This record gives sequence, C-alpha cells and structure tokens, in this order.
Amino acid sequence: MSALKPFEAVFYNQEKIDNLSNVFCPPYDVISKEQQENYYKQEPYNFIRLELTKETAKDDAKDNKYTRARKTYEEWFKKGILKQDKTPCLYFYKQDYKYQGQKYTRSGFLGLLKLGDDSGVKILPHERTHDAAKTDRLALWSTLKANLSPIFVGYADKAGKIDRVFFKELASQKPYLEAVDHDKVKHTIWRLDNQEKIQEIVNVIDGQNLFICDGHHRFEVANQIRREAIKKSKKTTGDESYNYVMTYFTNMDSKDLQIFPIHRIVKKFPISVNLLEQYFRIDKVKTKVDWLVLLQRAGQNEHAFGFYNKQGMFLLRLKNKTLIDKMVKEGSKEYHSLDAAILKAFILDQVGVTSEEIIYTKDPDELINAVNEGNAEAGFVLNPVQVGQLRAIALNDERMPPKTTYFYPKVLSGLTIYKMD
Repeated sequence: MSALKPFEAVFYNQEKIDNLSNVFCPPYDVISKEQQENYYKQEPYNFIRLELTKETAKDDAKDNKYTRARKTYEEWFKKGILKQDKTPCLYFYKQDYKYQGQKYTRSGFLGLLKLGDDSGVKILPHERTHDAAKTDRLALWSTLKANLSPIFVGYADKAGKIDRVFFKELASQKPYLEAVDHDKVKHTIWRLDNQEKIQEIVNVIDGQNLFICDGHHRFEVANQIRREAIKKSKKTTGDESYNYVMTYFTNMDSKDLQIFPIHRIVKKFPISVNLLEQYFRIDKVKTKVDWLVLLQRAGQNEHAFGFYNKQGMFLLRLKNKTLIDKMVKEGSKEYHSLDAAILKAFILDQVGVTSEEIIYTKDPDELINAVNEGNAEAGFVLNPVQVGQLRAIALNDERMPPKTTYFYPKVLSGLTIYKMD
C-alpha cells in the first residue's frame, strides 16, 4: 500500500467568503492569547473558531471549547461556509515570501500520509513532545472527527521531479485559492486530480525517509487515534480514514526551505556576563544590526550566541570545542553539534536555569523588549539549525532539545480539512 494518497478535502466555499485572507490562521501552537482574540475579531468565519476555540470559566463536560468547535463546524457545513471536494486530489501549495530583503518561493503539496508499518516509508521525528498539547489535539480531532491542520514533512527530490509534475500540469491554470497572511506571505493552492500524474508523485515518495519538520504533536495524536480505532475494530482493511494523517509535503533539497532559530528569554539569570568567560570569548557589540550579523558570521565556523541583558549586547564564542563531549552528557556526535544543546550544557545548566524560567521566541526584538521592560533578566539569540543536522539527528532516532527549529513560513490552518468519518 502506498504511503501517499489523494483526498477529498473540506475547504472554505469561496462563494460565501468575501476575502479569503481573513479566514485562515496559523497553527494552534504559535498563536498567543492576543492573536487568538484578534483572529476572532477579524472575521466571523475565521478558522480560529475551530483550530483554537476560546475557553470560558463555565466550561464543563457538556459545554467546552471542543463541543463548541464541533457545533461551529457543523453549522458552517449547514450554511455552506465549508464544502467538500468531490474528487480525490493532491493540493499543490506555493508560498511566496521575503526574508532579509530576498524573495523566496517554497513549493509543496497537501495529501494524506499512511500511518503504520506497512506504509512503505520511514517517518522520522526530530523533536520531543509534551502531553498537554497532545491531549488538547486528541480531544479536538476526536470531537470533530476531523484532522484540522496538517503535519509538515520533508522528502528528498534533488531532481525536482514532483515540482516538474505540478508546474507542467498546473502553472498555466488559474489557482483554486489565493490568500495573504499577516506576515505578507502569499499562499496559493491548485487542485491536481489527474490520477496518472498523482501516481508519478506517489512513486517518488514511496520508499523514502520522510522527516517531520513540524507537527510532532499532531503526528502522535494521529497515531493514537489510529491505535484506539484498531482496538475497537473487529476487522480492518488498512485503508480506513484513521490510517492516514493530512500532511504537507515539501522538498528537503530545496534552497527555499527556511529554518529559523528559536531564541531563549530567561526570566532569572543571576550572574554577570563576565562570569561566562570561563568557556566563552566575550565581545560587547554596539548595535543590533552588528550583533546579529556578527552572530551569523561566527556561527559559520564556531559555536556562538548573542547574549543580552541590561548591560547591553554581547557576542559569546565558545573557546574550546574539545570540551563539548565532556559537557554535553547525552546524545550522539551530531546531537553534540547543536547550539541549543551546547547553550544548555555550558550556560543554562551551570547557572541553574530551569525550563520553567525560559520563554521561547523567534523574534530577537521580543527578547530585547522583555529584558528592557523588566520581564526577564537576560536572553540568548541562537543561529539556525541546518537541514543536514536535522536529518542526522532524526536518522539517529534522537530528539532535539525542545523548541530548536522554527520552519518558516508556517502552513496555514484552514486551507484544507481531512474528514475522518
């Protein structure tokens, strides 16, 4: 049985929506309380009402955010706000965006990924998960009997065979859907229903190592739903809806695959920067632009961090690489090369910083503001993980420290829904 399968997606009915850009939202796990409120106000049919429904003080077993999400989902179907495709498709998905002044285009597609040992592929995670997030998604998906937002996997295709299929078949056609998000990323979707061309794509995916880039919690929830359904079933064919998870596939060999670093805001950091000189060369930097540029340059050849506290901006460069294997207690050689692991072993653990005292952000400005406003005592800016490091860690069956990678741009929630009836 093939690892990849087209599906009849549920999506917004464009005849009912004036502006599609107003109805989509990011994945649940990157939405703050303030952003949740803003998406609620933005549009009555914004997907936030399904993806991350508001809680109330009166929530109970019969009336809670999951039951309200189900009620909304069913109402939107009745009103024709949502509708289901009539033909199994793969949905080609192009994202156009700018980063540091340069234009990029990331291409991929949405389809179903087979779960279980008979899928013909090896699915490789790279991050640890947390029970609370899994419990939340399990309750939501089970209540709605729907997979609301995809996991994100990378495949290998140096020859670009899959992109060629899509561009040859669809580039001249009018897109099915276009939207622009708050970060000014343009999202464009085309439907591919040509079964012969779909099979060409299936043939590229079959037998591969597929790397989970984002959506580790969603992947584990999909597997849990499958396990529970198999227990209840007297007989299975392997093709039931619970045997698949909605997935965004993209080419790991593409230069447009961007991994952003995730920085550490530290609430309590009771030592002076000078006390870090035991392990690091320390240089004070005057401007934020210089700070970030110097960090990027240093990271090409050595392990370096940006450090910020009330005394200013500093560049920290590890003095002695031979100490890494002694200080980083867990993992392989590849794991030891991760800046997040080195930061933890050489600084955070030494100072006694616990995970509860760390706030994660992809934005250096948020880190600087947190310190300036007295909400944190220090912050560490990191360089991004490289694709090669991610592959090596996953192939070793290891997990990176929490919040190590941030793939950009995010795949929007609400573009497609997978019904699991």
